[in-house]
Amino acid sequence: MNMLIYLIPIALVMGGVGLTAFLWSLKSGQYDDLQGAAWRVLADDEIDPPLH
Repeated sequence: MNMLIYLIPIALVMGGVGLTAFLWSLKSGQYDDLQGAAWRVLADDEIDPPLH
């Protein structure tokens, strides 16, 4: 039972760090364009070099 004195605050701190990281990712726009990255992988944007 004495270990709970240490484990509960550690769990709360780790949860707070995770929540802070999630909120930071929301503010920085990580989830704004979920479809665009998937389509950019499939797009063929190679341009053939001009023939000399």
